[in-house]
Amino acid sequence: MGLHMQVIIALLLGIKRNGHIFIGLLLGILVGFLFPQESYPRVYGILNFIATGFIYVIQMVVLPLVISAIIIGISNIGDSKQLAKLGTKMLLYYGIITVVAVCIASFIALALHPGLNAQSLINPDVIQNIQGSVAEAIQYQKENLVQIFLDLIPKNPFEALSNGKMIPIIVFVTIFSIALTRAGEISRPLVALFESVFAATMKVTDWIMYLAAPGIFALTATSVASFGVSVFNDISKYAIAIVLALGIQFFIVYPLMLKVFSKVPVGKLYAAISEAIMVAFGTASSSATLPLTITCCEKRGISNRVCSFVLPLGATLNMDGTAIVQTIAVIFLAQMYGIDLSPLLVFEIAFLAIIASSTSAGIPGAGLITIALVLNGIGLTPQQLVVGFSLLFTIERFVDMLRTICNVTSDAVVAAIIADNENELNYELLCGQTVENKA
Repeated sequence: MGLHMQVIIALLLGIKRNGHIFIGLLLGILVGFLFPQESYPRVYGILNFIATGFIYVIQMVVLPLVISAIIIGISNIGDSKQLAKLGTKMLLYYGIITVVAVCIASFIALALHPGLNAQSLINPDVIQNIQGSVAEAIQYQKENLVQIFLDLIPKNPFEALSNGKMIPIIVFVTIFSIALTRAGEISRPLVALFESVFAATMKVTDWIMYLAAPGIFALTATSVASFGVSVFNDISKYAIAIVLALGIQFFIVYPLMLKVFSKVPVGKLYAAISEAIMVAFGTASSSATLPLTITCCEKRGISNRVCSFVLPLGATLNMDGTAIVQTIAVIFLAQMYGIDLSPLLVFEIAFLAIIASSTSAGIPGAGLITIALVLNGIGLTPQQLVVGFSLLFTIERFVDMLRTICNVTSDAVVAAIIADNENELNYELLCGQTVENKA
């Protein structure tokens, strides 16, 4: 099947799968245009209530999702002692891919300045308040650098939980997870409990995504009602920045990774996983695509030993496409609200995006759920940025479909590299010809 036909099939699958989302988006534009805020304040009030409630419901699942995802991910690695070598390589390659991803995203966002177009949409008083919050957080960091590092260690984990201090929570949960892996079989019931928490949280997130159509309808309608249809022109650079960064990751970074660390031909690998890529675009879920990703990789020569270890963990921990979107989204919001992006603040955003993306569930909409972690790290909350958040959601579903392609493809790329390194890749199946294995 030609590449153009694969793209057409992917688009049709995406539209069919997410038709209700696109309908909600189009209806939101229509309603917002017909009922501008100034003329219909009551209608706007109802829409704004629904939109704000949707954001609040999303925030509700952040803590249990982050905590359970970290515990499960680390515990799974610890339980696979016989695969320690594979685990080390997996973390190394996933780390390289994600760090490169946030660097690319940061560079593009700083070069294109996507948030400047939308700055006129924000009330000057709101901008001043946001700038004050961030300036206060940065000033505190400068004056209390030693204390900042001490604050990473929660004196009272429950206090950190109640106050929503995400970084101390992550530090504690990471240490606790490592301890669970060292405790042996006796810790298994507790790990199983958090596996249940993660499964339940994903189910709650699924339910929230059933509200995606009315939520995105309300968010889009309030944006258009407030600012008119020109709002889409205001976020056009944001969309361009994301498409450009994801494109560089897909067409340049992954092929370079394969060339530098293995002898796997990129064209053959992409052809092998093309079906998984199409389903990833259509479902916007790396978790839903996982069985097909494993099947595609195993059928084309990557051993079951590598696939069964690397791909499931990758679907949980490796979200470089999500990291790209979160980095650009937070920089977009910072530029939109006139926040001075110093090199230190950009580094902090990129670092937090790596952490936040690795705790995102492989389901639609999870990327914007955990973006709260990045905002929290620079002294902000989504409630303070309701207008900016509503703009992100107007194109979120399309962005979600694109970043899922990168998330799924990077998992397969790392699996292929490790299989090549470990001589567990059948090149006859992959390429249709024998290729000398690495020594």
